Amino acid sequence: MGISVPSLASLDGRVAVITGGARGQGRSHAVALSVAGADIVLWDLPGPMSTLTYPLATRDDLEATSKLVSEQGRRCLALSVDVRDADQVDAAVCQTVEEFGRLDIAVANAGVVTTGPLVDVSDEAWEELVDTNLTGVFHTLRAVVPPMREQRWGRIVVTSSMGGRMGIPGQSAYNATKWGVIGMAKSLALELAKEGITVNVVCPTTAQTPMVQPVPGEDVPNELIRRYMRSNPIPQPWIQPEDVTRAVLYLVEEPGVVTGEVMEIGLGASARMP
Repeated sequence: MGISVPSLASLDGRVAVITGGARGQGRSHAVALSVAGADIVLWDLPGPMSTLTYPLATRDDLEATSKLVSEQGRRCLALSVDVRDADQVDAAVCQTVEEFGRLDIAVANAGVVTTGPLVDVSDEAWEELVDTNLTGVFHTLRAVVPPMREQRWGRIVVTSSMGGRMGIPGQSAYNATKWGVIGMAKSLALELAKEGITVNVVCPTTAQTPMVQPVPGEDVPNELIRRYMRSNPIPQPWIQPEDVTRAVLYLVEEPGVVTGEVMEIGLGASARMP
């Protein structure tokens, strides 16, 4: 008896929303999904955050990603959306459905990071982390589910982190948000399991993006991340955004039998855990 090898599904006619889509992993996801046939809606350009040590995405970043999508022959709608603001998120979903007639895929990718011992984390830094990484995902998922329910089809992928799978000294506050979104996604997956909508999570290790850049003359950004990278069994310092995108593509293209799962792109780090 022959073996049937499944092929990847085409995303022709699908519409994908990607939060944090202006650069880094979001940009990689947007281009790959457009190559697979989807039209893309990019959300980015949040309001200022005073506790971050790196610059946020710019309008030029957002327009550059939009251009890359358009070069694949797909439509692209680029919106300024701060996921911390529920009204902005709800309005962006309404605009998406009005302009495209549907919303099939949501990649809740927007996130920020700060590092430092827990006792040094200010209330303001905590609020910016929680409001973006946890509340922002909540706003996004709550808004995208209704149009997916009407279609009886949807694919949701949430970006967590390997920091959501283990403790990392100096990242207590950040990790709290990334553990939180895993619980949210798993619970939502069960709520939607009979409605043709899947909800899954990707957990990247440190990816080489503008969020975490090396200091001049070094290959890694700081001693905290240096120590973490030394714990990876696979001896390479980074993953690339495209490594995460391959996982996202699988989760949006598979036929609906995978939900509530967490896919690690972690250089083997969690193999050390029981």
